[in-house]
Amino acid sequence: MTSTTPRPADLVLRNARIHTVDPDLPSAEALAVLDGRIAWLGPDAEADSWTGEGTQVVDGGGRLVLPGFIDAHNHVRLGSDDACVQLAGARTLGEIHDRIRAWHTENPDADWIEAEAFDYSAIPGGRMPNAADLDPVTGDTPAFVLSYDVHTAWLNTAALRRLGVDRAHTSLPFGRAETDPATGEPTGFIKDFAVKGLSRDGHRALRELGLPWASPDRQYGRLAKSLDDAIGFGITTVVEPQNSLDDLELFTRAREEGRLRSRIVAALFHPRGTTDADLDDFAAAAQRFADDRLRVGPLKLYIDDVVEPRTAALLEPYSGCGKHRGDTFYPAHEFAELLAKLDARGFQCFVHATGDRGIRTVLDAVEHARTLNGPRDARHQVVHVECLDPADTPRFAELGVVACMQPRHCAPEIAGPGQDWAENIGADRWHKAWPMRSLHEAGAVLALSSDWNVAEMDPMAGIYTALTRRPLGGGDPWQPTETLDVETAVHGYTMGSAHANFLEDERGSLTVGKLADFVVLSRDILRVRPEDIPGTKAEVVVVGGVVTVG
Repeated sequence: MTSTTPRPADLVLRNARIHTVDPDLPSAEALAVLDGRIAWLGPDAEADSWTGEGTQVVDGGGRLVLPGFIDAHNHVRLGSDDACVQLAGARTLGEIHDRIRAWHTENPDADWIEAEAFDYSAIPGGRMPNAADLDPVTGDTPAFVLSYDVHTAWLNTAALRRLGVDRAHTSLPFGRAETDPATGEPTGFIKDFAVKGLSRDGHRALRELGLPWASPDRQYGRLAKSLDDAIGFGITTVVEPQNSLDDLELFTRAREEGRLRSRIVAALFHPRGTTDADLDDFAAAAQRFADDRLRVGPLKLYIDDVVEPRTAALLEPYSGCGKHRGDTFYPAHEFAELLAKLDARGFQCFVHATGDRGIRTVLDAVEHARTLNGPRDARHQVVHVECLDPADTPRFAELGVVACMQPRHCAPEIAGPGQDWAENIGADRWHKAWPMRSLHEAGAVLALSSDWNVAEMDPMAGIYTALTRRPLGGGDPWQPTETLDVETAVHGYTMGSAHANFLEDERGSLTVGKLADFVVLSRDILRVRPEDIPGTKAEVVVVGGVVTVG
């Protein structure tokens, strides 16, 4: 192919092994960029015709080039907070105590002790944590601790007092306080934090109660840090799945300050109680934020919670828990009517669903919406798809529902045998765990993602796990019949996620006319052994034809 442009390219990448994720031109050795878009792909020998005096030339050095990664579910606004005690990797209550004690010793005058990323499995006996577990190392300083999945919070006695949680006040703006069945007193464990505490009203309540974690400056610090991490990993588009209208100011600030180097799609949170006036405001925000750097539009809903604290909705009871099978946040008929209403207004819905009953409830609701409103290319998403009944596998493709999944969640060291997820589900249902291959073979669109900061943001960690279902450090696989091949995994992090978010015409593949978003990797992940994929670096990252990293 030869140049047809009246002027040289702004940027030429040459001497590369380009995997385009475009079946019409699967590979190339060079590409040219004009005005932020790909103008040409072809053999390296023809790149000279695109190169002029002002052309920036990037030498690929024979390395693998992929489209920029699109992380379809990444909580960059939650991020990882430098002011918090970091509990990731603390495997016992004693380790949690040690980390909190060390932080408190270094910060003796702190008004609050805040921590994040505690693992449910660190609490002995398979129970949920309580205030008495924290009190010995926190004393009279209120302590606020978030679980690794940010779906629950853990308070000490001082924090219960500070936040006004008592036996008369257990239904809170920011969650639902668990109570002792014998005394009726709050235990210190707060459920439904992701649903209520991360809502507009819940976050505002925490801020007004003086929790530093909820302050705008702390929020912005988490966002800025996570955005830096995202571009460093070659993630050129981030889908932030749960925001209030207030949160959009954080993204505009990041854009004004030059921190918004990755493109953003921001979904707006639709908690229970959202009004028609709110929907009008959501639609107006989608009109206001609609360029290729910051787009607002999808709605985030929850049908159930998570498996680890047994709050996901299952078809059959949890293992060893009598008749308990979790609850949905809406009765099935009410959710079906709600989704049909949102569908009729043209909204795309991202629905958190982890349990097999929760997932079925969402699929039934989509089917109801299509019956009432007629089929349309809605691309509603079931987010997580952790425990899927095989009978529902073909319904994703039949109903045009995207499976937005996070490969790292199914790693043995996170969810496998001996971990709370696997033990709560029970071995007889492990075949239902994250069935990525079954969904792909049934024709479903897979949009792969990290769910940062629940798991590592690095796409290399996710791709490795999708290929092996082994621990990140090596070891035995868990449910290996549901692994993916590397091309399918890469597609899920690029074109699959682009399609899932109506971006396939401008992102997801390296195709003439699309945005020039691409990454040059330190290793050829399409050819190396799977165990060599972790540690692969994004050595050059280009967004809109601008070299952003490297």
